[in-house]
Amino acid sequence: MSEELIKELINAAFFARDNAYIPYSGFAVGAAVFTEGGKIYTGCNVENASYGATVCAERCAIFKAVSEGETRIKAIAICGGPKSVGVEEYCMPCGICRQVISEFGDSETKIIIAKSAEDYKMYGLEDILPFAFEL
Repeated sequence: MSEELIKELINAAFFARDNAYIPYSGFAVGAAVFTEGGKIYTGCNVENASYGATVCAERCAIFKAVSEGETRIKAIAICGGPKSVGVEEYCMPCGICRQVISEFGDSETKIIIAKSAEDYKMYGLEDILPFAFEL
């Protein structure tokens, strides 16, 4: 994966983060998925007063890709933090999102956790979900 593509994904995740609907937590997350077909899909977290109906940015981006027929993800970039402060820490995906990434990724899928386009960490699926549930 080229450094140029990594930066493009991170920038897309930051752009998506601006659209987060977060009236309850104030914690904005953005994600950008790069698919096997070479496309980028973005997502942001969308909260709901019935908190179980909330959708995380990672699942939003992945489900957008799947709804367009893209079922294999090569990489996902994630950024998040309090809307009022910005991104100061690395924001790892929650457990449900890790399982969804596992469903549509593979051993080569890269998970990029970013504070900025220059400050990021990259992981594999085995790193973030070593015992994924599989059928």
